[in-house]
Amino acid sequence: MIHPQAIIEPGASIGKNVKIGPWTYIGNDVVIGDDCVIHSHVVIKGPTTIGSNNTIFQYASVGEDCQDKKYAGEPTRLEIGNDNVFRENCTIHRGTVQDDSVTIIGDDNLFMAGAHVAHDCVIGSHGIYANNVTLAGHVHIGDYVIMGGMSGAHQFCHIGSHAFVAGGAIVLKDIPPYVMASGHPATPFGLNSEGLKRRGFDKAEVLQVRRAYKEVYRKGLTLTEAKTAISALSEGFPAVESFLSFIENSSRGIIR
Repeated sequence: MIHPQAIIEPGASIGKNVKIGPWTYIGNDVVIGDDCVIHSHVVIKGPTTIGSNNTIFQYASVGEDCQDKKYAGEPTRLEIGNDNVFRENCTIHRGTVQDDSVTIIGDDNLFMAGAHVAHDCVIGSHGIYANNVTLAGHVHIGDYVIMGGMSGAHQFCHIGSHAFVAGGAIVLKDIPPYVMASGHPATPFGLNSEGLKRRGFDKAEVLQVRRAYKEVYRKGLTLTEAKTAISALSEGFPAVESFLSFIENSSRGIIR
């Protein structure tokens, strides 16, 4: 059902069984997939593509121009997958031509009240972003990441899959997969082994990831020495291979 007091521009495309509340504005170049629920007082601008079965609560701003002062009105994009929930007052901005011109959000994420996703972020799937999480421009985040309330990530930081960021933490460097981080600036405080178990990693894989973690964070090795040791542990263990690949490809350096 589309409320008669909703404003939908003629260039918008609305899927089947979409519910749109009163005083919501849907701009041109917005595509909304089937079975979405858009509550009242939401603003969605384009070019924005939203998949199916997403829920957006009141006062969210989705697909707005970014806050980068270099932005000059270029037709950049926002792409959102399926089954996401955006709670009250979330702000999600489109990309810039200085990057790939697109902000991307995957599937099955929960963005709690006041969360902000800036321009050119690339967010994976199955994440939880608690109240007032703030992601600066160009941040990349993997799957199954949890960020606690009032935490934030600096521009260009990467956070690996299955990482956990505690409430109030400020991320200034990259966080490898499976690592728990806390503080200002964020520092490691353990391995998210319980999260890995809940997500179906077998005991042998978790044990090997734990060994890799110790090479980086417990033995006092240089990062070069730790990477050599992790390489020897990675054969036959995809999770350890992902851990090593993330470290090798980090441009900002990892938290230590």
